[in-house]
Amino acid sequence: MSAGASAAGTAWDAHRPPDPALIEDCVHCGFCLPTCPTYVLWGEEPDSPRGRIALMDLGHEQAELSSEMVNHFDRCLGCMACVSACPSGVRYDLLLQETRAQVERRHRREPLDRAFRRAVFAAFPHPGRLRPLVPLAALGHRLGLARAATARRGGLLGRVPRFRALLALTPVVPARIALHRLPRHTPARGTARGRVGFLQGCVQRAFFGEINAATVRVLAAEGFDVVAPRLPRCCGSLELHTGEEPAARALARATIEAFADCETIVTNAAGCGSGMKDYGHLLADEPDWAERAVAFSARVRDVHELLAAAGPVAPRGPVPLRVAYHDACHLSHAQGIRAQPRALLAAIPGVEVVEPAEWEVCCGSAGVHNLLEPDAARDLGRRKARNLLAAGADAIAAANPGCAVQIASHLQALGCPLPILHPIEILDRAVRAAAQ
Repeated sequence: MSAGASAAGTAWDAHRPPDPALIEDCVHCGFCLPTCPTYVLWGEEPDSPRGRIALMDLGHEQAELSSEMVNHFDRCLGCMACVSACPSGVRYDLLLQETRAQVERRHRREPLDRAFRRAVFAAFPHPGRLRPLVPLAALGHRLGLARAATARRGGLLGRVPRFRALLALTPVVPARIALHRLPRHTPARGTARGRVGFLQGCVQRAFFGEINAATVRVLAAEGFDVVAPRLPRCCGSLELHTGEEPAARALARATIEAFADCETIVTNAAGCGSGMKDYGHLLADEPDWAERAVAFSARVRDVHELLAAAGPVAPRGPVPLRVAYHDACHLSHAQGIRAQPRALLAAIPGVEVVEPAEWEVCCGSAGVHNLLEPDAARDLGRRKARNLLAAGADAIAAANPGCAVQIASHLQALGCPLPILHPIEILDRAVRAAAQ
């Protein structure tokens, strides 16, 4: 039976529907509820992990994928806090990935919704298309469009929630950062300890080029030869996490090819690391790629993960800073990386790491979720911003570009902007301070 055709009268087609065996692992204990952002906001069972799993099971029994079911799946941020909390080890991450791909094949979205999603994916996974937007975003902010869009009466665009979110969340960066190109090869300083491939990313490359530059400097200072190919333009994680499976597969194959000769592949963006570590599942049914995908995923390392395992060789100078560490969901929950960034920061002379309340609750970014579901994302962003401010820090450390723009937007809205730094930027400051 071809993908897209209904499987024996169910709502799902025959191509990798939500796995009944994984569904049965859920015992409906409720440990996931306090960590689920949408359940925390609304207290509604269908907007909890176990409620959505029940809907996935229902899809195996009924012939129609209703708009109401799709709405509950769409509202999920995919933060995987439930995976961390679940005592039964339910693989909600795999269930959601399978379900979202089904939704995009089996459900006909409204024309405006479909057009907006197409526009998002026509831009964000393409750094070459994002870079020309940098001066336009700066002009829009100078003209006050972002402030007008977030106001109660912000004109036509301000009254359209998704465009309001897009205007408010687009970061303003100097053109020199957006246009900066990393060298393809950066040699290790001192004795070389290894050779790594570095994923430049799409949003990270276009809007946060200074983080990429800092990452390469730190890796070189720690004794790694760094290869940073221009391609792939994107690893496919944005598409993977929103059900755009054909595009995710194509980008996964391109990424595997681009780093074929690299023993270790490093990323500094939580969402990218999560997606690349899941290639084995994504390409499991492609005979020519399944084994390569599993082997590739086993070689992927988040930059904090790599540096913590390797141990420091570059001296650290003092960086007087009180930092609130924000756990990016795709780092802490999806990859299980929590201790390493904190340890790297705490080892820097002068850095004090403080912990905000509700670390496990998503900030509302979740890839492009804050564009697709702006109302829920706004409520979660405000909640996260208030918790971070209450920690009393001088700056916030966040290891994902989406988290950075989401938190910055809501800190600004609260009138309390704080610097938001990637942990690797703080480590870069320390390494450079020691070298002076």
